[in-house]
Amino acid sequence: MNRKLGAVAIAGIAAITLAGCSTAGASGGGDASGFDTEGAKGQDITFWVMGGDTPDEARQYLVDQYKEATGGKLTIEQQDWSDALTKLSNQLPDAKNTPDVTEIGNTWSPTFTTAGAFADLSGIYKDLGGDKLLQSFVDVGTVDGKQYALPYYFGSRYITYRKDIWEAAGLEQPKTLAEFNEDVKKLRTDSQSGFYIGGQDWRNGVSWIFANGGELAKKDGDKWVSTLSDDKSITGLEQFQDLFENASNAPSTEDDSTPWVNINNDKNGAAPTAATIIAPGWAHWSVGDYTGDNDEGAEVREWNDDVFGVFPLPGVKEGEVAPVFAGGSNVAISAKSEKQAGAKELLRIIFSDEYQELLGKNGLGPANTDFVSSLGDDQFATALIDSALGSKLTPAAPGWAAVEGQKILEEFFGKIAEGGDVTALAAEYDKKIDAIING
Repeated sequence: MNRKLGAVAIAGIAAITLAGCSTAGASGGGDASGFDTEGAKGQDITFWVMGGDTPDEARQYLVDQYKEATGGKLTIEQQDWSDALTKLSNQLPDAKNTPDVTEIGNTWSPTFTTAGAFADLSGIYKDLGGDKLLQSFVDVGTVDGKQYALPYYFGSRYITYRKDIWEAAGLEQPKTLAEFNEDVKKLRTDSQSGFYIGGQDWRNGVSWIFANGGELAKKDGDKWVSTLSDDKSITGLEQFQDLFENASNAPSTEDDSTPWVNINNDKNGAAPTAATIIAPGWAHWSVGDYTGDNDEGAEVREWNDDVFGVFPLPGVKEGEVAPVFAGGSNVAISAKSEKQAGAKELLRIIFSDEYQELLGKNGLGPANTDFVSSLGDDQFATALIDSALGSKLTPAAPGWAAVEGQKILEEFFGKIAEGGDVTALAAEYDKKIDAIING
């Protein structure tokens, strides 16, 4: 269950070139018409899945249902995240070698949609779930009001905390973001982070921007512009700086990390080095009391409700949940596929009630929010659902991949963490992002 629910940290995204694809999704995205069940009859198609998140049970379901619906053969090919961008870039433009349908990391979607790599799904969008689909994922796959990539599954981030440490300090679960910020600062000691967050960890740090109503970038007319200097963004950045300086002992150079190792006692019983962390939902499988090592030598942890707890990061107002950066994947049809009818039939199966429930049963957040109850009703499912339904993604800008590829936000957040002037740094990095965000 230690799933990697997000594909946003892959370097080199900025170098993608989709030779042979058009330069805008709206003009090069294939047929926008509805389903063609008869045309799909007998079509053999290929579906690329990324990594091992799609379980065997779900894969077999797709193969069986596709054969039953069309008489054709569905071949599922697993790609490694490490070289998926290269393969997609090389094969999507090639009609003879393109996958007909592909999973794609959610934040990669704008790079490919704006390059015209995917077919227009707006003609079947409502049939596949429409407004019931997780909106933040729909947004990053949309160009000029047309959908080219839709949610496949989601994951989200929430707070995990040491109940024993919080209770010993007389603290209860906070109801607002301001309470959270103040509480975790009270828990910091020389050897313990009240809240462990790395200085360059913008994917978690951005929640403070979002919670205060800020954005990383907005569309102004036909262009995207960076909005780090917006007053609401500045408020969130100042809170992040205060948290890092007064609640976290993490390095200012640390970005994505494994904070669960900090909240656990080590295997020899030494005290934890963090009272609170924020991490993807699957991290709870790595949190708990040490019970030994498995056959591969990895530590085995057992959750202890008396010691650990979870809750969504609270919002500015009581009763709100702060928007967090969501992990997960989208799914799309290659614009160069010569089997559009069969590909659409596969999407019909993927977005069917049965498959959505199957995803949830296997711990993957279903694309259709009507089926989130399939994740279960324990504390982890509840925190995951509550945090995911209000989640946000990176801007659907054609050059956003370059922003991530050049690690501009890691650099920016790192300087904020080191105590730099927030307003001056925001203005400086707005200019850097503006130079590349439109592709």
